[in-house]
Amino acid sequence: MSANSRMSVFVHVLTWMALDRRDNPEGATSQRIAGSVNTNPVVIRRCLGDLRKAGLVQARRGAGLGWSLTREPEAITLLDVYGAIEDETVFAMHHTPPNTSCPVGFGIRPTLRRVYGRLDDVMRQELATTTIADVLRDVLAEQRSP
Repeated sequence: MSANSRMSVFVHVLTWMALDRRDNPEGATSQRIAGSVNTNPVVIRRCLGDLRKAGLVQARRGAGLGWSLTREPEAITLLDVYGAIEDETVFAMHHTPPNTSCPVGFGIRPTLRRVYGRLDDVMRQELATTTIADVLRDVLAEQRSP
C-alpha cells in the first residue's frame, strides 16, 4: 500500500472508530471496521497495529474486547496519523543514483531534497490543523448535502 492510500485508510479507520464509540463504547472489531473500509480484516489489523505503535489506539481483552481510541477525536490530528506511517514519505528519490557526470544528474537530488523538504513542512503544518473530530464532522455533513 502506498503512503497516500495508507494515510487515507488510517484516517478512515480512526474516523469510523470515533463515530462507532458513540453507539458502542465497548470497542470496535477489525471485522466491523473492514466493512466500512471495504477491505479485508487482515488489512485493518495491520493498520491497527501501526496505529497502536503510534499510541492512537489500544486493544482491550476480555469483557468489552475490541479496539478503542486512546484519546478524544479532538486530540488526534492528521499529523499524528501521518506519524503512524513509518518510513514512508510522499516523495522519494529514485533508487538508482543518477549520472553525476551529467549537469542535471549531478544537481537533481539536492535540488529535489530542498523542494520536497519545503513541501513536507507545509504538509505537516496543514495536517496539524485538522483533527479526527473535524474529519468526522465533515463526513457526517456530506450525508446532509444534496
